[in-house]
Amino acid sequence: MYTGLQHLHSGLAYLVLAALAIVFIYALIGSLSNRPFTEKDRKIALIAFILAHVQLLVGLILYFVSPVGFSLLKGGGAMSDSAARLTALEHPLINIVAIVVITIGYSRAKKLADSRAKFRSIYMLYAIGLLLILSRIPWGSWIG
Repeated sequence: MYTGLQHLHSGLAYLVLAALAIVFIYALIGSLSNRPFTEKDRKIALIAFILAHVQLLVGLILYFVSPVGFSLLKGGGAMSDSAARLTALEHPLINIVAIVVITIGYSRAKKLADSRAKFRSIYMLYAIGLLLILSRIPWGSWIG
């Protein structure tokens, strides 16, 4: 089960990163071109939103069943080792913050009336979420 979750989490990461990048570019172009925000635009942003949340759910499950997740914090030595600190604390915490930022971007866009403001909310906050995610990917141990 652990290995399957690990592969799912790694594989889904590619989809999430690609979806967030595509939505960012799409929303930026929509904002710069002053085109109206349509239902298609909302659904494209929703796909990245859903993928990011599924990735978070899989990651949280993996965190608690993994021998290198939550269990590292119990021993107390994780803070002195940068790789263990990344796995046990930084990666999950920063990615939760990233998903919260993405959620705020999507939720704000739904409430705004102006098309340009909707696009701006999505591209700015999705970009911040994407950068946060990219900053805490354990590149050395990423399988895929």
